Amino acid sequence: MTRLGFVLESDSCIGCHACTVACKSEHDVPIGVNRTWLKYVETGSFPNTGRSFTVMRCNHCDDAPCMKICPTSALHRTGNGVVDFDDDICIGCKACMNACPYDAIYINPETNVANKCNFCNHRVEVGLEPACVVVCPTHAIVSGDLDDPNSEISKIVARDKVSVRAPEQGTSPKVYYRGVDQAALDPTRTKIADDGMIWADTTKDHPTLTHVMAEHSGNQVTGRTAYTTTHPMTWKSKVSGYLVTKAIAAGVMAIAALLVLLGHGDSSSAAGLLPAVIAGVFTAITGALLVADLKQPSRFLYILTKSNTESWLVRGAWILGAFAALVGLWGLLDLIGSNSALPWLSLPIVLLSAGVAGYTAFLFGQCEGRDLWQTPLLLPTLLAQAVVAGGSTYLLLDLFIDVPELKAIRITTLAALGALSLLIATEVVSHGSRTVELATLEMTKGAYARRFWLGGVVTGLIAPVVLIALALNGNSPQGLGAIASICALVGLFSYEDAFVRAGQSVPLS
Repeated sequence: MTRLGFVLESDSCIGCHACTVACKSEHDVPIGVNRTWLKYVETGSFPNTGRSFTVMRCNHCDDAPCMKICPTSALHRTGNGVVDFDDDICIGCKACMNACPYDAIYINPETNVANKCNFCNHRVEVGLEPACVVVCPTHAIVSGDLDDPNSEISKIVARDKVSVRAPEQGTSPKVYYRGVDQAALDPTRTKIADDGMIWADTTKDHPTLTHVMAEHSGNQVTGRTAYTTTHPMTWKSKVSGYLVTKAIAAGVMAIAALLVLLGHGDSSSAAGLLPAVIAGVFTAITGALLVADLKQPSRFLYILTKSNTESWLVRGAWILGAFAALVGLWGLLDLIGSNSALPWLSLPIVLLSAGVAGYTAFLFGQCEGRDLWQTPLLLPTLLAQAVVAGGSTYLLLDLFIDVPELKAIRITTLAALGALSLLIATEVVSHGSRTVELATLEMTKGAYARRFWLGGVVTGLIAPVVLIALALNGNSPQGLGAIASICALVGLFSYEDAFVRAGQSVPLS
């Protein structure tokens, strides 16, 4: 068996960018994106300063998270251990970009598919070395078979002190660094200075520690990043919105099923056709948001026809499809007057509703590059949000229809809001890693603090709790529940948007 890897000798690198240029030339890499790039890090204080050069690229991990999450296996391993890609079946979901702990994957602006270093596999397979190895003037890039004890790379790894990037991620990377300043490998130990970088204008797409992160890090920031490349945020408001729309669909059907089990199956508006229509509409919106977020939306069906069953994008699509089918059957049975069959569908509907609400926890769990999303509290949080979303929808429907068990729905929604408050509070104070701590700081004190506190906490938690508590008083105005529901749904989106964006705010390279 062959396991190709790289040794990057930072103590020999002169920062000439020959590797970057050769890579761009060999693969026709467009301007603005890179398969391999150089990072400059400066340490020390004048006059005792130093600058180190570090080559960044795909690490061709033995346990590659990008391969697991890719829904079509566009990212795959070849016989020589290289993680390669297939442009023809990539749907541009960008999940691999959040799964990679090394910021190594980019969307090609000309083809709208995910690309990265593929070890110049077309050269290697005919006995040539990668283009970057050939052009390096100091032989600072060494490639070879890590399983061959007689290869130059194996001897270096066995003999010299070498390091890898993000070893805590457990991906078993096959890119080793010799003679490197550890600050160059850990992007949370350096910061782009306020005066920018050499030879480059800084933009919002140059991830670095923000003022809030750097201030909290204190003396853990040991250098400045003087040169690096841009890495735009991958998932934004469409993903945040999809989390809310599927919570509404799941929550509405779960409550409808419970109403049926409580003997209200004859109420078409509260437990039959109407909730099925609402759930169907929001499931369709969920699908539309997912497709709209793809860089290759016309290939959406590849998730079903070229499925990688390890990916939770694929499993989520199956769950959403099964849910949509059962919701359609639910509505049809009520429409044709066969609502006596609804109790038999109630348990499957509740289970599928939980699946629709909660599968994203496992999808985010496959995003190894985003530690904030790895929290074990995400699954119960998503389930609680579904209950809040479903209950809020019914409180809003109370303006137009006679909702049975209204008091019970109010109490259930209130309890779910309480549980959600406790889960979010626990998440904010529990830091599983330094990266989680920095992301939480950005969410609660940095760029997304207003979204989190004003939108997610005040509007989405405190206001609904107060309004629903008042609504439980029989003398309160009818519209209080509706106002509470709108606040809760707006707050859900605001919180999710802060959570999604903050998770991507900590630099990976």
